Amino acid sequence: MPSTFTWLDYSEHDRRKMLDVIELFGEKTTRDELGLGGVRDAFADLLFPGTSTIQTVAKYFLFAPWIYLTLENKRTASSKVGLRARKLEIELARKLEESGETDGVIGRIAKEKLQRLPSSVYWQGLSQWGIRTFSGSQDEYHRSLDLFYQRQRVRQSSRHEHEGESAAEADLHNWHIGLPLPDADFPLGANLTLSQAEAEYLRERLLTNCGQSLMAWLVREQVEFVSVPFAWDLAVELPAVLANQVLHGQNFSESMHGAQLLYNLILAEHRAWQEKIDLYRKDLSAWGQRISRRMDILRDWDRREFWRIVYQSNPRVSSRARSFIQTWIDLATTALDLNAIADSKAARQLVENREVQLKGGLARVRSKRARELWKGAAGAAQMDLRWSSARRIVSDILTGMESETDA
Repeated sequence: MPSTFTWLDYSEHDRRKMLDVIELFGEKTTRDELGLGGVRDAFADLLFPGTSTIQTVAKYFLFAPWIYLTLENKRTASSKVGLRARKLEIELARKLEESGETDGVIGRIAKEKLQRLPSSVYWQGLSQWGIRTFSGSQDEYHRSLDLFYQRQRVRQSSRHEHEGESAAEADLHNWHIGLPLPDADFPLGANLTLSQAEAEYLRERLLTNCGQSLMAWLVREQVEFVSVPFAWDLAVELPAVLANQVLHGQNFSESMHGAQLLYNLILAEHRAWQEKIDLYRKDLSAWGQRISRRMDILRDWDRREFWRIVYQSNPRVSSRARSFIQTWIDLATTALDLNAIADSKAARQLVENREVQLKGGLARVRSKRARELWKGAAGAAQMDLRWSSARRIVSDILTGMESETDA
């Protein structure tokens, strides 16, 4: 019987998270095999709000509303707007490719077979940044348009009742009224580079709606960074609140990386895959050395405050996830020799039990067939808390702000 996902009474935010997870099923190093995603996302949402792991460039924060505004201006019916938006988004990918864009173009390869449209990828972020003023899901937005046009006509015909308001204020809007307009022939000639006006607009939206985040601070302070692998490697002095959030995120990411590596080592041993066994033992040794250099910090880590931050950002983190994380950190910070953790019976049992807890009989540590589908790496990369996506978006905005023209 094929596996299926059934949508229960979840919020739009939860649905978007699940879609991102599905999108990442093919990414061997970013998969969440041990149920760490809730805590990871708690910090990612705090530090880099409005982002997701599958976002590419900042310009899509404009492309998506431009496409829908184009359709709204044509009074496209609710029954047709989804299909027409899809055609425009695929056409946008073609036009970007024709403009010479390759890196960051969503749908450049898939074309008509594209499953996850850019508007879907950026939908949640558009709300968090205050660009989308319609409060519902994308499907709800589509269904609302017929009534929206009707209400808009009534509103415009009785504008004298709203004397003193500007024409823009008197109208109804699904999108922020300050949104820069695209060229008249959009998407013809579209590119991924932000003009100065576009970059300034995104900067204003980010600072207004997410001003306390690390992402907003980097844009506000125009921080320069080149090839910085993690947010905690930034060579800048952060405000106290942000520095504290980043430190907690670093402690979590670095300490739990050992569990991720041990999980893959266990699978390699089950498969008698010597090359991978050697690789993960080497990686675990390197992890142990990194952790040892920060052991005083990890032992003094205020984990009560850590969990307060986590639950404030994401109250849906389960007690089982918390127990697993707490126990692993206890093992790591009390081990006499971190090099021995690769062979620690307690550590191995903890990791194996966690996968079984999440997947039952489908857990790779239990299922030979599931192990056969393992390609040598699953959730092995250290969690960067969505820094790689945010870094590109911030860079796009800062580069655009330095543009001399709006051509």
